[in-house]
Amino acid sequence: MSSCLNQGVLVTVVCEAVLQERLIKLLIRLGVSGYTIVPVQGAGSHGKRTGDIAGYNTNIEVKTIVTPAVSEQLLEELKQFPETYALIAFRQNVEGLFD
Repeated sequence: MSSCLNQGVLVTVVCEAVLQERLIKLLIRLGVSGYTIVPVQGAGSHGKRTGDIAGYNTNIEVKTIVTPAVSEQLLEELKQFPETYALIAFRQNVEGLFD
């Protein structure tokens, strides 16, 4: 059954909301055809992100499904973002109904 499903790489980025526009520009430059952005809350090495005030102390989660080559480029480009911002990124192989 899995033979009729498409293969791809899901890249997930959790970062400060102030990086949203830079991240969108990067995705467009890399030719990404689609992405999803949602506000998220949590805590980590950069402290607690409660999202209680719009645009302040808030995080977003960005997800996109791309080819292995684009996932490599994207992760490499994300290394260039300033370390002063909270940002984590990871990828995983996925299969499903997408193009």
